[in-house]
Amino acid sequence: MTIRILIADDHGVLRAGLRALLSAASDLEVVEEAESGDETLTLASTLELDVILLDISMPGLGGIEVTRRLKEISPQTCVLILTVHEDESLLQEAIQAGASGYIVKRAAESELIDAIRAVHRGDLYIHPVMTRALLKEMAPKKPSPIEDSSVEALTPREIEVLRLIAQGYTNRQMADMLTISVRTVESHRSNLMGKLNLHSRVELVRYAKENDLIS
Repeated sequence: MTIRILIADDHGVLRAGLRALLSAASDLEVVEEAESGDETLTLASTLELDVILLDISMPGLGGIEVTRRLKEISPQTCVLILTVHEDESLLQEAIQAGASGYIVKRAAESELIDAIRAVHRGDLYIHPVMTRALLKEMAPKKPSPIEDSSVEALTPREIEVLRLIAQGYTNRQMADMLTISVRTVESHRSNLMGKLNLHSRVELVRYAKENDLIS
C-alpha cells in the first residue's frame, strides 16, 4: 500500500530534496507540495492524503494553527511536524493540536522515512532528542494559580501578542505581522508571563484558550 504524502515547507530546495528522498522508497508517493499554511489547507481539502509533512515556520498561518485546522477538515490525514525547532513547548503544542509526530530536520534520512511509516500505522512518533519533552508533558500538572481578572491587567498589544502565540506563530512572524522588532515581541511575551504568573509557551496557549482570547 502506497503512502500518499504532501510536503509543506516554504523552502523550495528543501522540498525538492525531500521529494527525491521519499520518492526513492517504493511505498511512499509525494502527491503535492505546498509553500504556505493556507496552501496546505487548500490542498488537504481537495486531495486524498495519508501524511502531511509540515514545517512549523511558514508564511501565513503558523504550523500549530494549520495542524488544528487540518484535523478538522481532514481528520484521517496524519500530520508529521518536520522542523528545526528542538523546543519542548512547541512539541507539546503540536501534539495537543493533533499532530501524530514530531521530527527535527537534522534527523537521519532513514529516521524520517521510519517516522512517516510509523504515523501512517497509527503510532505516535517523537524524535529521540525530543523524548524527554514528551515524558514531561505526560507528567501530572499542578493547577496554575491564575485568577479570571488577571486578563484585565494586559494591554491591548499584549493581548494581541498572546493571541498570535496561541495560534502558533513564531516570534519572527509576529514581529513582521505587527511591524515591530523581534526583541519587542520577546519583551511583550516576558511581560505576559510576569503578569499572568505563567512560565512557558504552553501555559500561555492554555490561558488564551481558557479565557476565549483566540480569534
